[in-house]
Amino acid sequence: MSTHLVTGTAGFIGFHLAKRLLDRGVDVVGLDNLNDYYSVDLKHDRLAQLHDYDNFTFVEADLADAQRIETLFRTHDFERVINLAAQAGVRYSLTNPSAYVQSNLVGFLNILEACRHAKTPHLTYASSSSVYGGGTQMPFSTSARVDHPLSLYAATKKSNELMAHAYSHLYALPTTGLRFFTVYGPWGRPDMALFLFTKAILEGRPIDVFNEGKMRRDFTYIDDIVEGVDRTSQQIAAPDPTWNSDDPNPSTSSAPFRIYNIGNNEPVELNRFIEVIERALGIQAQKNLLPMQPGDVPATYADIDALEAAVGFRPSTSIEAGVERFIRWYRDYYQV
Repeated sequence: MSTHLVTGTAGFIGFHLAKRLLDRGVDVVGLDNLNDYYSVDLKHDRLAQLHDYDNFTFVEADLADAQRIETLFRTHDFERVINLAAQAGVRYSLTNPSAYVQSNLVGFLNILEACRHAKTPHLTYASSSSVYGGGTQMPFSTSARVDHPLSLYAATKKSNELMAHAYSHLYALPTTGLRFFTVYGPWGRPDMALFLFTKAILEGRPIDVFNEGKMRRDFTYIDDIVEGVDRTSQQIAAPDPTWNSDDPNPSTSSAPFRIYNIGNNEPVELNRFIEVIERALGIQAQKNLLPMQPGDVPATYADIDALEAAVGFRPSTSIEAGVERFIRWYRDYYQV
């Protein structure tokens, strides 16, 4: 039985992916530094569910600790490495930029180096829809250039893709980057809109609605994200025989390198999203309408044709179904 390394396994996506793999009987080594960017209790509660599996091993370590990462790869033979650990959040990057350099750049370099020396069969890693930055051509396609990030977070995610390509080219390391679009669902991050809105509405507080709710987001349910990550991880990136250096496609290469979007392919206005939350809660929200925040983008919309062509999967969970599942989990978890 193969062993998978899932970094960020106490995080939102990492937890759900690890659980999926464990349910399938895969041996999973989970790594996380359990930082306090948000509730450590929530992270421990996610991990508690994973510890119920005999085929799960947890390692508390930081990606930026090169020696720990080197030792981890020396003591395990990983069939797949799925790097979901990162310092997340656009707004936090405005006030704590160094955290993004250490986790998203130094940490990712350590993963690349470890995979290179261990001859890991395939590295899959989290990128982000934020890399599209100032681009306005919708839907966002992985074949488009993404050279104008609007936040340091976005810049570090684009840097991950560039670093991965260099290692794919230099060392024939197969890498696949996945640009996630506004992930939501049970066990989600407390700094994300759905969590913040639900908590505030239930507590009778007004919600902060940026850009007066006119932003549009390609909200993608967690189960769809995990399905896409799992499928792409199992399909090892290979050189693209049609790649043309005179007209280079940024999402493929003559090296074993791929980039895919994972989004719902159906952008929803924030005001509509709030209406769905209100209906699920049975409570009207008080809204504090605010201008756009620095680093935010007005809309996201994923072109997922390449993902479907590669692994035969399109996310399809409606926001009505996804929000209802989140709120059921929230009420149960917090005993509201």
